[in-house]
Amino acid sequence: MSDALDLTVMYAMHDALRRELAHLDRMTTGADRDPAHLPATVGWTLFKKALRAHHTAEDEALWPVLRGHLAGRPKDLALLEAMEAEHAAIVPLIAAIDAALAAPEVDPLGLGILTDALATGLAGHLKHEEDTALPLVRRALTAEQWGRFRQVHAQLLCPDAPLMLPWLLHGADEQTVAKLLALLPPRIRAAYTTKWAPAYIAVDRWSPGAAPTH
Repeated sequence: MSDALDLTVMYAMHDALRRELAHLDRMTTGADRDPAHLPATVGWTLFKKALRAHHTAEDEALWPVLRGHLAGRPKDLALLEAMEAEHAAIVPLIAAIDAALAAPEVDPLGLGILTDALATGLAGHLKHEEDTALPLVRRALTAEQWGRFRQVHAQLLCPDAPLMLPWLLHGADEQTVAKLLALLPPRIRAAYTTKWAPAYIAVDRWSPGAAPTH
């Protein structure tokens, strides 16, 4: 077991999701924004992909491993069940938002209620996880087990790496960026620095139809 696990990638992902929730709120409630344009934005697409990859990695490669360390500890096992239930509750909210956006006429009030529920639910889940589940991860998992989760997490993001890596690191502090880039092969770091990040920054990801070039 290790108290020295580096959870930088976990907190970076949480910070990125919170950042995008703020953009989503402005997109759906701002007086100068038309929420009907949301499906055409890079921001909404990347948010959904990142959230799905992140929760899939936790459900498949983190919670089951952690559960194996918690036999005979019903309170901690109940916490893992809560984590999984909170994940499951977010899925229908996103589906409902997509359904509302696909309607012939978007109802701004109804959409605002749904996006507010998503923001409240996801923000609450992220804080719950950081306050209760991640301390368990630090105490229970070995470095090898944490490394396996990190690998699965990276593999799920990999198909969209030219967009997803700059998305993840956008706005992160220098220490976080340095730590996460250090985990990558040199060719990926070079691609990020010379191509992916400049292309990503040049695009307003929450504007309809904007698409960065890889």
